[in-house]
This record gives sequence, structure tokens and C-alpha cells, in this order.
Amino acid sequence: MSNIDHKPIISIGALGGTISMTGTPGSQGVSSNLGAEELARSVPGLAQAATLQLHTLARIASGSIRFQHLFDTLAWAGQQIDQGAQGVVVTQGTDTLEETAFLLDLFWNRHQPLVLMGAMRNPQMPGADGSANLLAAVQVAADDNSCDRGVLVVMNDDIHEARRVRKMHTTHVDAFVSPVFGPVGVVVEGRPQYLRDTQQRPRLPVPPAYKHKVLLLEHSLDDDPDIVSYAVSAGYAGIVVAGFGSGHASESLRDALVTAVAQVPVIMCSRTGAGSTTTAVYGYKGAEIDLQQHGILMGGWLCPRKARLLLAAALWNGLGRDALASLLAAWSV
Repeated sequence: MSNIDHKPIISIGALGGTISMTGTPGSQGVSSNLGAEELARSVPGLAQAATLQLHTLARIASGSIRFQHLFDTLAWAGQQIDQGAQGVVVTQGTDTLEETAFLLDLFWNRHQPLVLMGAMRNPQMPGADGSANLLAAVQVAADDNSCDRGVLVVMNDDIHEARRVRKMHTTHVDAFVSPVFGPVGVVVEGRPQYLRDTQQRPRLPVPPAYKHKVLLLEHSLDDDPDIVSYAVSAGYAGIVVAGFGSGHASESLRDALVTAVAQVPVIMCSRTGAGSTTTAVYGYKGAEIDLQQHGILMGGWLCPRKARLLLAAALWNGLGRDALASLLAAWSV
């Protein structure tokens, strides 16, 4: 039997994004034009790394991805595994990559890896990184050591856990980092090398509908807390605050949140970009001890954007406060 028969089967689903963007005559800038087949053909060595199954799922900028796109992608990825794929790679834009990866991770319950990736430079730019990132993503998806690690993000030869990764620069090729924790692995000479184990987290069932809205509010100096009451009256089912420091609010916002938490769940996170919220350090009005005494949950290590997605997913599944608190505790460490 030839070596080609032993190549792993990897499915690639293309959603669009910078990796797929080229210019067209008469237009300004670039837009998503390349599908999965065009992307795969452009990568030297990709066909030797795996037997590829190529699917163009969409051609959209990542800022226009909606929950429906992601649940359709989740279903498609599961079907690929059922049909024999040993791993799945999804290409998309980087603007929302950290969010889409985390949302998919909340629901991805397969043994096989689901790997997300993108590019910081479009294919027509000098030093375009999409080809290298796609090859590395396929190599990660094809490796047995990537199994049981949930959803991974591969960028710039770094392998990140979905709940840790963040985009921290607008244009650099090394824009994606995992603050404090660092990447879970790296790709070296075409092979993933993992630096630590991935702790298993409880996955949620795919909900029948996902209409509950969650407000994400970044707290700022002397801002107006009225948005909180407006949101509740407008039908928002939950609130996440990117708070000061390790999870603190002004007295005026604190009062608004205490009123709101009697009606909807509220999670307090940090706006700093790195580090965990605290639970027992500060006791003043609006600090974490006071907030928790009034039923507000602390977001731990989760960034506010991911806390919003976790809260929404919990609401879609009808979880009450205690179940939400347990889910948050499992994902926020």
C-alpha cells in the first residue's frame, strides 16, 4: 500500500475573510473572492499533508458572521467527522476569530479537532501569511495529539485554546496571543508540539433557537448607567460588563446593575485585557465583594466578549442561575 493511502482525511470549510480576499478591476480594496479550492491550490505541500475535502461555506467578512452561520458550520463540521474526516479546519476572517472559536468550543463535543485559522495579510500583499497558516492548521488537525482539545486556533505557527486566545494587534502577523497562559502548543517542522494538557470543559447541547440577546457594556470613566435599564426594558436577557480593574464598577453603575440582576443575570469581567477578576479583595461599594453579595457573577479569566457568548449560550439552553454559575466556573479558569 502506498504512503498516500495513509494520509489523514481533513475537511476544510471556507467562510471568507482576509485569507480569501483579492482585488478586482475597478474596485477599491479587497473582498472575499477565493473559495476553499482556490485556497488549497495556493499552498505548497498541502496536498501532501492530508487528503483534503474542500467546501466553500460562505464568502463574508468575519464581522458579518452571525450565529446562524456558526451553527451551520458546527453542523457541517460534525457531518464531516461522521463521514470519516479525522479533523476539520475552518478558514475565516480574524476580526471575530476569537469569538467564533469560543462559541463553537462551547458546543463542539467531538473527539476529533476543530481548528480555526485566518490571515492578517491578504494573498496579494508581500509576506502574505495565509498559506503558511492554512498548512499549519491542517497539520494540527491531522495530528492525533490534537484530539480531545476542543476547538483550537492556529496562527503564526502558534496553537491556541479557544477560551484563551485574543487578537491583540490590528495588523501584525503575530496579532493572536493567549495572555498570561501563552499558546497551548506550537508547530515545528510541520508537526504540532503541545506544551501542556487541555482541561476538559462541559459542552452544551445545540439549542433549538438562539434569540436571547445579551448586552456587552464597557465601563468607562463617569459614564451613564441608564443604558442598563434601557437594555432590560428593551428585552435583553442578560448583561456582561467589562469593568474596571479586576471587576469593579462605579457606585452609579453598581446601583443600576443591582436593580437589573433582580430581572436578568449579570456577569462582571475586566476590561484590562489580561488577568482574572478577583472575588475577595475589595469591599467598597461597586467592588467584587459587594457585587457578589447582590447576585452578580464574576467572569474570572474570561474576557468580556467570551463571557457574553457563554451567557447567551446558557440562556439559549434555559439554564437557571445556579447552572449558569457552574458553567461559568468551569469555563472561566
